[in-house]
Amino acid sequence: MNLPLIIGLLVAAYLLGSIPTALWVGQRFFGLDIREHGSGNAGATNTFRVLGKKPGSFVMAIDVLKGWAATSLAQVMLSQGAIRSEQLLYFQLACGILAILGHIYPIFAGFRGGKGVATVLGMMLAIAPATVGVCILVFLAVLAVSQYVSLSSMTAGVTFALLQLLPAFRPQNPLLLWFGFVLAALLIYTHRANIGRLRAGTESRVPLPWKRK
Repeated sequence: MNLPLIIGLLVAAYLLGSIPTALWVGQRFFGLDIREHGSGNAGATNTFRVLGKKPGSFVMAIDVLKGWAATSLAQVMLSQGAIRSEQLLYFQLACGILAILGHIYPIFAGFRGGKGVATVLGMMLAIAPATVGVCILVFLAVLAVSQYVSLSSMTAGVTFALLQLLPAFRPQNPLLLWFGFVLAALLIYTHRANIGRLRAGTESRVPLPWKRK
């Protein structure tokens, strides 16, 4: 086991997640700190709300890419012989989780980031693309009807967990099945304030990228 390579790539996964896309876009092109506006989160959803469709779409794409790229670093470990094939999932999860932590607590932005939903999407896209593909369709369907990103994210997260119970989507490693349910629970927990606003009817809707005003 090549421990220096593994440690270096784990650190790189966190640093990739720490890229504060929403913050940098807001500062560079709009002269504002996105964390001081809207919901106060440095994520794609708040970027949609505060800055509009194009910046929001860009931030979401980069944040998804962060999660995918960080998780894919485990493949580099495997190709370099640093880990064995049966260890791949464990290191994919480790890299992905570090990227999510980086997004939530970015070292490049005073450890004040977003909720990590887009980064989670990128992580799971690298691990279970077929299952995530269905979840993306669910996300878009709920978003098209409600325009609530929070509701769409929670629904997609629960869908991911439940899909893995079906034979067609059941993972070979049971760890991924359990991780799916933990992930769904965490998504609901981190959106508890949104749930309160949804129940009160005060949750903000976001402009849909595919709709013109």
